Amino acid sequence: MKSIHSLICVLLAASGCAQLAPQSRPETLAGTSWHLVRFQGGDDTVRIPDDKSKYTLAFGADGVFNVRFDCNRGRGGWNSPAPKQLEFGAMALTRAACPPGSMHDQLVKHWPYVRSYLIKGGHLYLSLMADGGVYEFEPVR
Repeated sequence: MKSIHSLICVLLAASGCAQLAPQSRPETLAGTSWHLVRFQGGDDTVRIPDDKSKYTLAFGADGVFNVRFDCNRGRGGWNSPAPKQLEFGAMALTRAACPPGSMHDQLVKHWPYVRSYLIKGGHLYLSLMADGGVYEFEPVR
C-alpha cells in the first residue's frame, strides 16, 4: 500500500498530493498513567500532595479513566474532542472518609471543570475553566 501511495504522489506531485500523506498524530492521553505533583490555583494557591502515589490518573484507550484520589478510587469516561481539549464524564467514586489534609474533596469538586490539557516536558497539565487553576502530573514509572 505504501508503494502505491508513493507512486501516486510521484505522478500527482504538482497537483497537491501532500493531502494524501499520513498526518502526524498529536500526543495522546490514551494508555498513559500519571501521579499528581501539585495544584496551582488561579489565586496562586499551591497545594502539593503528601504522597503523590495516593493521587493517580490513568487514561484507557477505550475512553475510560481510572483515578485514585487519596483513600478513594473512581472511574468514568473521558474524551478529547479537539486537540488539547479534555472532557471527563460522570465518575463513579468510592466514598471513604479521607484523613485531614487530603486533596480528595478538592479534586472531586474540580474534576467536572477540567477543560484542557497540555503535555510539556514530560508532565501533564490539566487546566480548569475560567482560570480556576492547573493540576500538574508526572508519568507513573
